[in-house]
Amino acid sequence: MTDPTTARHLMVDSQLRARGVTDPRVLDAMLRVPRHEFVPGSLRAEAYDDHPLPIGDDQTISQPYVVAVMLELLQLIPTDIVLEIGTGSGYVTALLAELAAQVFSIERHRALASNARTVLAAMGYANVHVFTGDGTLGLPAHAPFDAVLVSAAALNVPPTLLSQLREGGCMVIPVGSLESQQLQFIRMMNGQPVISLRDSVRFVPLISDRD
Repeated sequence: MTDPTTARHLMVDSQLRARGVTDPRVLDAMLRVPRHEFVPGSLRAEAYDDHPLPIGDDQTISQPYVVAVMLELLQLIPTDIVLEIGTGSGYVTALLAELAAQVFSIERHRALASNARTVLAAMGYANVHVFTGDGTLGLPAHAPFDAVLVSAAALNVPPTLLSQLREGGCMVIPVGSLESQQLQFIRMMNGQPVISLRDSVRFVPLISDRD
């Protein structure tokens, strides 16, 4: 495996900057967070490649470029409180922790949630809180949130998540079927979601325990 620091710089320069990601806070965060710590040991040589990787339980760690696009859309500031749906490996959770004040993350797979907690704690992230449960329900006890990031594709935007966004807050979520998904950027304005469509993407499905 190439030296991880060198590999991260190459990832940021060739996969992110070269493709139009310009937010300096997002780029700096992706330079700092060691993606190789969040993938299975057998795949560490591919940790900084331009594609998703399996992490178990039929889940993946997303392509770095897609992660950067989603984070850039959120335009987080250091005082923000963020809800993440789909902790997965914990990689995006760590990036959010670099960009925001507090991160509340939900993962439905108990083993993935446990592993993410372990890795994030070992890396010293004290501003993250990982819960095991149904992500479509959000965390009403900790709402409202300044931003919501959903790392799984919903057929429709869950109204429970919209209801947990504060006025002026925003959400980034992939919406669509397994075959066709598009990122939606949603801003809560005057109590109503204002939606704009962004990149086409491919995520694992968002599953509700009520389905």
